[in-house]
Amino acid sequence: MSSKFSQPGDDDLAAAQADETAADDKSRNAFDRGVVWCARGAAWLVFIAMVISVFEVLMRYGFNSPTSWVHESVVMLVAVSFAIGGPAAMAGNHHIRVRVLYDNAGPRLKLWLDRFNDLVTLGFCLGMSYAAFVMFWDASHNPLGEWSLERSGTSWNPPFPALVKGIIMASLVLMSVQALIHSVQSLRARQAPPTPPTSTEGSV
Repeated sequence: MSSKFSQPGDDDLAAAQADETAADDKSRNAFDRGVVWCARGAAWLVFIAMVISVFEVLMRYGFNSPTSWVHESVVMLVAVSFAIGGPAAMAGNHHIRVRVLYDNAGPRLKLWLDRFNDLVTLGFCLGMSYAAFVMFWDASHNPLGEWSLERSGTSWNPPFPALVKGIIMASLVLMSVQALIHSVQSLRARQAPPTPPTSTEGSV
């Protein structure tokens, strides 16, 4: 007959790991979790940029046959990664912030600070979305208003400048939607009740 033995503290370790996993997921709603899921896939763009950079080095110095497309492709891929990083950081609540006032505030003041922060973020994202739209419109239309993508002007001459500006606009629009959802959540939130003190006495 076989028996299964567990080391003391195994249950506590599993519980701690579960709590840590839950703490890492700081998404405030299902929309944010979807953004994080998509951003994890887009993170592979950096790996692709690294691979084709290595290919360029091999072709240039190993075979004396430099490419005309790698440099611009790498710049485009990295720029897109940075643009997608904005919605990803907002979805995971990973933006850098100064918390001196927030950490010393009471629950009621923290609730109002959250509301103020979300509303300011919404206004900022809406303004930046409009600016990005103007930038993308100028990059995708000629002075006559006809569709004409801005190109790099090199020998390869891809329309990457217009495409990157389009991605920036899309990312800012996405952040505006996130900020709107966050603002609604903050305005509908209620002050959390105080946590009762836990007893330090245990049974023997």
